[in-house]
Amino acid sequence: MKRFFNTAGPCKPDIHYVLPPLARLNLDELEALIAAQKYFVLHAPRQTGKTTALLALQEHLNQRGEWRALYFNIEAAQAAREDVRAGIHTVLAALADRAALVLEDRFPVENIVAALEVSGPHGALTSLLTRWSRQTPRPLVLLIDEIDALVGDTLISVLRQLRAGYADRPQAFPQTVLLCGVRDVRDYRIHSSRTREIITGGRAFNIRAESLRLGDFSQREVAELYSLHTRETGQEFTAEALAEAWRLTHGQPWLVNALAYEACFRMAVGKERTRPVSAGLMRQAAENLILRRDTHLDQLVDKLREPRVRRVLAPLLGGTELVNVPEDDIQYLIDLGLLRRERGAGLRVANALYQQVLPRMLNVATQDSIPALHPTWLKADGRLTWPRCWRPS
Repeated sequence: MKRFFNTAGPCKPDIHYVLPPLARLNLDELEALIAAQKYFVLHAPRQTGKTTALLALQEHLNQRGEWRALYFNIEAAQAAREDVRAGIHTVLAALADRAALVLEDRFPVENIVAALEVSGPHGALTSLLTRWSRQTPRPLVLLIDEIDALVGDTLISVLRQLRAGYADRPQAFPQTVLLCGVRDVRDYRIHSSRTREIITGGRAFNIRAESLRLGDFSQREVAELYSLHTRETGQEFTAEALAEAWRLTHGQPWLVNALAYEACFRMAVGKERTRPVSAGLMRQAAENLILRRDTHLDQLVDKLREPRVRRVLAPLLGGTELVNVPEDDIQYLIDLGLLRRERGAGLRVANALYQQVLPRMLNVATQDSIPALHPTWLKADGRLTWPRCWRPS
């Protein structure tokens, strides 16, 4: 199968154009943190390649042979909301399924029920990881994805159970736990229904040693990714097209891929491989994405309904001063990838494509309320009816 630009889920090198995932991480730093038995966070906006990078890291660490690395995604536990028992069971099941698949180790699968029965939902994760760590041949390294998808007491329970076993690493608890999500754990403000209080991530998980951020593509990486398509198909991107792609996306990985996929695989003109991709084609591709409101952009629109997002974006887009806006709210928008801080220029919308999307969506109600014009001075074919241009009908 010929490769294409990926816009959904982790990249697979056999079917997707993809840059080396580990090159986007500081591998020396990560290995040093693991060797030092640190627990840390990797965060980045949605659809920036976090999962692809973590899967590559899992494979790399297992090939080294010093540790047993396991990636697993716990987003499904979001559906449990604050039902801690259901949430923890889902977390344990996700861990166990991946352990059986990746490590061919069925210990977690065979001990989930016992852990829940003996230790209850608020101790089952600690219990299972303790017992598994004591019998595994090499220290465990856990790469936990979508940690911030969990809600309320379920999230608090997971964080506190990981903290509870920390002192027993690596002989009786994982040597390293990497928590991955959109936000840094220190920025969590978790509402606990059980204790009726707001608990910060720093309180629930005060063992975080580092917070690493997966960045966007550089301008060179955008050109390198597009060159993979050129090598395989012969279709070139003009210098102006590359410059326009950078202007529109500022390296946001999903946008970089989506623009090229739209231009080269969906638009009829772009499917002609003998025809270079031009800046105009890139601009039309961007407009198509905006009008179609593809998944990534639809998620942004959903975020605009949040009051804390609107109270930052509305004045920023309107050119007025941000007054009494909490720093936490600003950081939240940066973590979501909606804003970026630019040295010497302060806060800016993250890229030119978002600059087009956000004002339209913030004012969609106003746009919808404007009545349609039915000009009497135009004929059906669009030509002017001259007498009516200066005389009322």
